[in-house]
Amino acid sequence: MKNRWNDKEARAAVAHYGRRGVPEELALRVYSSRLIGGDPALVLHGGGNTSVKGCARDVLGRDNAVLYVKGSGWDLAAIEPQGFPAVRLEPVLALRGVARLSDEEMVNTLRVNLLDASAPNPSVEALLHAFLPHKFVDHTHADAILALVDQPRPEVRCAEVFGDRLAVLPFVFPGYALAGEAMAAFEADPSVEGIVLIRHGLFTFGETARESYERMIHYVALAEKALKKKGRAVFPARSGLREAKPAQVAELAPVLRGALAERNGEQWRRMILHFRTSRAIRGFVDGKGLANYSQRGLATPDHIIRTKNLPLLLPACKPGELESFATGCRNAVGSYVAAYHEYFRAGAAASPQPKTELDPMPRVMLLPGVGMFTAGKTEQDARIAADLFEHTIGIIADAEGLGRYTPLGAPELFEMEYWSLEQSKLGKAAENPLARQVVLITGAGSGIGAATAQCFAEQGAHLILLDLAQTALAEVAGQARQAGVGVESVVADVTDPAAVADAFTRGARRFGGLDIAISNAGGIWQAPMAEAREEALRESFELNFFAHQHVASQAVRLFQRQGTGGQLLFNASKSAFNPGSGLGPYTIPKAAAIALMKQYAVDYGSIGVRSNAVNADRVPTALFGDGVLKARAKARKLSLNEYLAGNLLGQTVQPEDVARAFLHLALSAKTTGTVLPVDGGNIAAAPR
Repeated sequence: MKNRWNDKEARAAVAHYGRRGVPEELALRVYSSRLIGGDPALVLHGGGNTSVKGCARDVLGRDNAVLYVKGSGWDLAAIEPQGFPAVRLEPVLALRGVARLSDEEMVNTLRVNLLDASAPNPSVEALLHAFLPHKFVDHTHADAILALVDQPRPEVRCAEVFGDRLAVLPFVFPGYALAGEAMAAFEADPSVEGIVLIRHGLFTFGETARESYERMIHYVALAEKALKKKGRAVFPARSGLREAKPAQVAELAPVLRGALAERNGEQWRRMILHFRTSRAIRGFVDGKGLANYSQRGLATPDHIIRTKNLPLLLPACKPGELESFATGCRNAVGSYVAAYHEYFRAGAAASPQPKTELDPMPRVMLLPGVGMFTAGKTEQDARIAADLFEHTIGIIADAEGLGRYTPLGAPELFEMEYWSLEQSKLGKAAENPLARQVVLITGAGSGIGAATAQCFAEQGAHLILLDLAQTALAEVAGQARQAGVGVESVVADVTDPAAVADAFTRGARRFGGLDIAISNAGGIWQAPMAEAREEALRESFELNFFAHQHVASQAVRLFQRQGTGGQLLFNASKSAFNPGSGLGPYTIPKAAAIALMKQYAVDYGSIGVRSNAVNADRVPTALFGDGVLKARAKARKLSLNEYLAGNLLGQTVQPEDVARAFLHLALSAKTTGTVLPVDGGNIAAAPR
């Protein structure tokens, strides 16, 4: 554990925040909190909390003794001064004499004593920070500390490593009870420099930010040294497991994603998957004793809302046995869900308060010979679960090397999982219409494709974007990511079936599968038919017909592995119904694409695949190339604007209008085999 305190950087932080009116002690609190948050061996994804006691002036000009404590929703790695809500200290300290305080009363007391009513809720451990007399207090869930205290006799281990410099407390739930226990432990021995919470983490404190931080680093380093000194080899490997290739992962992921999907009425409720492997992960999942050491529980209860208590163990998959693997996955998920129901029934029966069962699906899946999959409502959720469990793997390895990994039992973990203050960390915002879905879009670098990418990202879809124009594609992907979704960009020629197949492989490996394929890429070829070069006609068919077939066929193969239906959306053209003069080489493959769409609707509707097309007209995009639109307008003796708005409504159709049409079809659960015109009204192009 490296001490990263730097006096020059600390002074710079004081100067930087001082220019914004932030007091020195809070500036140093921010600085040292970021040091802690920047080390994943100490805290991960919003874990841990820190505080400093200071003085703040209210709107009446009165000075108040306050506790600046980390606020809910803030991550120590990127925390700012506003992430430390100021709580009036005197009324909070008065709670030390209260015999009992409920969670709701605690939260209310903290909120009514905020100097700023708009500030985030103070940490659930704010009372502990307040009751300890020290100016600075730090709390982490350090990996090494957890490996040391997740043992059958943790007090003995702590005494061996830390002597009497740290107080040791049994596991107590965060809140009023823990604050009281911590205060009593310190008062029993005011010489201690920190408090170890068994199966939870470590608190250190001091009169300066540096002192509290360096004590944290010192004691975590002692734990690391003890683990390294006494550690022994663990996880002997089972035999017969071969290294999985990326293509195999992409083949297995949709099967697993389908097994994890839940039927919600007539719709599927899916998850986004994340895959991860490494030498350490493989050592863990390939171990002979995986069914034992992986099923004992979490290293710290703070992770349960992200990972569930236990990972799902998947059956090993041999090459060529995908159907057997799919059956094994479904059976494993079914058994996991049944066990979770029983876990909930037992926990709810012992709880004094009524509980509503949460989603029973696993968040961490371990596949021998391959690695670790994690699942979440978003890719970010799945990545967080992976980060947490990857550290858990290291903790279990260190704990097993020292003695025996022995975390909290199911009753305590149930109480934490269903604790309202813990659940509130996840938020209860309504999901976007396309949340949990993965959408592939071709021709995404400009025009309709770019507009569709942004439209679907704003509705919560994770995206796989294809285009030949690398720079334009990167720009579109960057804009879509601002909506908070994952985006996989693939520079690919959709007329090349191998390139399309590779894009699907990359997307499946990244997100676990696919739900909607929007085959949008196209191009214009012009000539009177008798004068059309065969080479040009074949080129047009490659892009305007066969590329659609490449995309659709790959999508359906993936949908079949996933087993939860899917959607095909094609960008057609009004020319398919109302050919334009000199546009034969473009019109004919587009008409064939309409037939292709209908054929997919007929062939795969029985497995829940919907197939539809958008029929747009006179959309000002780069599809037409330089001068094409102007030339067509001139041929009709119209200005460009008159030509573009030459429809029944007299309005120009923009790329965003077409994107919304794709979205409409995506959300039309009982529509298939249809063409949706987006042309402002063109009777000549109406199907007949």
